[in-house]
Amino acid sequence: MSSLNWMIIRNNNAFLVKKRNIKKPFSKEPNNVTNLNSYRYNGLIHKKAIGVVENSDRKSFSVVYKKAKATNKPAKNTVRRNFKAGARRSLFKVKKLLKANHYRTDLCKATLRRASAIMRSQRPIKAKKPKAAAAKTE
Repeated sequence: MSSLNWMIIRNNNAFLVKKRNIKKPFSKEPNNVTNLNSYRYNGLIHKKAIGVVENSDRKSFSVVYKKAKATNKPAKNTVRRNFKAGARRSLFKVKKLLKANHYRTDLCKATLRRASAIMRSQRPIKAKKPKAAAAKTE
């Protein structure tokens, strides 16, 4: 069933981002960990799909995944789990969530990369010190 859905939406859907000089188009769909338009990472067609999103407090992230049993019930389909215990512990818990439940283990590395990128973007920016040469000339 998912392969048929993929054949229908692979070239035309509302989430595609096509640009010049880019061979493979990007995708903005929910539950797509890499934002690439490919069968493997597509969040719309699979019964099990996983996504990582930033929380509104900008101090944590959430893992959103689909329940395979509730495929035909969109309101009960997704589960959102917050992770705010710090970077290392949160990433360990995400890895444990995917591996222990055998939930799309092929997406484990991509999910961890996305989560760590979100955590990295939430770090405070350090103020740069002025250069010594510029300070002497003043």
